[in-house]
Amino acid sequence: MIRILVTNDDGIHSDGLIKLEEALREVGDVYVVAPESEMSGASHSLTLARPLRIRQIDERHWTVDGTPTDCVTLALNKILTDDQRPHICASGINYGGNLGDDATYSGTVAGALEATILGVPGLAFSLVARESFNFTEAARFAVVAVRKALAEGLPEGTFLNINIPPGLIRGVRVTRQGIKNARPVITEHIDPRGRPYFWIGEEIIAWDAAEGTDYWAIEQGFVSVTPMRSDLTNHQAIPALASWNLLSAEQSVEPQALSEEAVSTKE
Repeated sequence: MIRILVTNDDGIHSDGLIKLEEALREVGDVYVVAPESEMSGASHSLTLARPLRIRQIDERHWTVDGTPTDCVTLALNKILTDDQRPHICASGINYGGNLGDDATYSGTVAGALEATILGVPGLAFSLVARESFNFTEAARFAVVAVRKALAEGLPEGTFLNINIPPGLIRGVRVTRQGIKNARPVITEHIDPRGRPYFWIGEEIIAWDAAEGTDYWAIEQGFVSVTPMRSDLTNHQAIPALASWNLLSAEQSVEPQALSEEAVSTKE
């Protein structure tokens, strides 16, 4: 029997997670380990400064008071037994898209990434909408995607960031990550005790919707499937930075350290 781990960053009560779990039951046994509350924007963060608590709801559902990365790490190393170890991890379905640079902030994407790092193929699902979230079609496509990934496998170290347009799906396109041009919008307020607090948002100016990008696919009504990996190296930039290899040991030392050494020598 196929075993599937489901997680997300919107929390255990998210409708997107509920619809994903329901749909994937026709594929195999589903185990859900998700944050107890919303952890959107948590990215690939791991909780190290405080203890984590696991709460078991029933034999197939657990919550963790931490990030999606915490959930997957605990699921694969503490919660699930060896005979429950999943064949694949499905993260989502997220409220809103994880396109372009937003993928680096996404806890949904991080859930699939962490599973892949720990040896379980990961798929991240997001519904690109801002209101009227209807996860029905997205959940149906998740079933197709999970079955295809299980049947054909994924390249080593690769997970899929899958963004699904709202409404009718025209098809599927394998895409590259687009680039968003945005700037932060920070508003300052005063709490009831007179202390300032800040709320971070953003203003999107434009995005790269060139053909082949995730933005382009969504605009055309296609599901965007972007292969990603934990290796953030810009391999094409290595030859361009070859001169860095010629820096001497003295040149590699920070200026402050050199100054202190010079003072010491004079004394």
